[in-house]
Amino acid sequence: MAVFGTPQELEQTLQRSGYLADARLALTVWLALSLDKPLMLEGPAGVGKTDLARALSEGMKRPLVRLQCYEGLDESKALYEWDYAKQMLYTQLLRDAVSRQTEGATSLSDAVDRIADQGDAFFSPRFLVARPLLRALTSDEPVVLLIDEVDRADPEFEAFLLEILAERQVTIPELGTVHAKHEPLVLLTTNATRDMTDALRRRCLHAFVDYPPPSRELAILELRVPGISKALATELARVAHEVRKLDLRKAPSIAETIDWARALVLLGASALDPELARSTLGALVKHEEDRAKVEAKLEKL
Repeated sequence: MAVFGTPQELEQTLQRSGYLADARLALTVWLALSLDKPLMLEGPAGVGKTDLARALSEGMKRPLVRLQCYEGLDESKALYEWDYAKQMLYTQLLRDAVSRQTEGATSLSDAVDRIADQGDAFFSPRFLVARPLLRALTSDEPVVLLIDEVDRADPEFEAFLLEILAERQVTIPELGTVHAKHEPLVLLTTNATRDMTDALRRRCLHAFVDYPPPSRELAILELRVPGISKALATELARVAHEVRKLDLRKAPSIAETIDWARALVLLGASALDPELARSTLGALVKHEEDRAKVEAKLEKL
C-alpha cells in the first residue's frame, strides 16, 4: 500500500497538506502504510489526530470516509442497514406478479413454498444502504478510513471491528462475506476516556500524539495562519503551552490556538499584551471557569 519511499517523503507530503508531524509520528504512519496495518492514534483531545487523517487523505489524493463513534453505535449505523421503505414499495409494485405466482395454491404453506426462492431478491445489494465501514470496503478507489473517537463506542463495538481490521472484510448474513475492493488505510483515534481491549490493540500499530512543544506549535501557527508575525506566533505558542499546565476543565487544543492566532491577525495585532489577550480569550478557552483561571494568571503568563 505504501506510496512513499521514505518516512521523510511522507512527512513532507503532510506538511504540504498543512500538517506538521514529528519524525516519530511520520515513521509510524509510514510503517502502517508499508505493513498494511491499521494505526491507532491515542492522546488528549485536540492534538491533531483527526486532522492527520484529513492531511493523509489530501496528500494521498484518497477520499476520506469517517465514522464518528458514540455510545450505542451499532452495525446499522456503522456498517449497513436494509432500506425497508424501498423493500415495502417494491412489494406493493410487484403485488400482481406475486399474485400470479401464487395463483392456484391450495394452502398458505403451498403459496409460501412457491415464492420462497424469490425471498433473496429483497435482500440484495439494491436494497442495501451502505454506512461508512461498508462504503470504505466497497469503494471503487482506495480510501482513508477514519474511525474517530473509538473509545466513545461501547466495548462490544470493538469486537465487531476486529474482522474489518484483521481481514479487511465483513460478513453480512443475507449476502455473505464482502471483501475490500481496495485496501483502505485505517486510522482509529482515541482520547483514552477508556482503555481499548488487547484484541483491538494487537491488530494496530500505535502512536501517542501529545500537545506539541512551543517550538513545533510556533511552526504550526506560521504554517496555518498566513500573515502572522514571528513575535506574535512565538508568544501565542508559549502562552498556550503555559495555559495547558493549569488545572482546566478543557485544555486548549491546537485548533483553538490557531483560531486565537487568526483572531489576533484579523485585529491587526503584531504582539500580545494582557488586555488584548483578555478580550480574545474566548477563542482559546471554552468554559467560564477556565477563563477565570486563565485571566487570573495572565499577568504572569
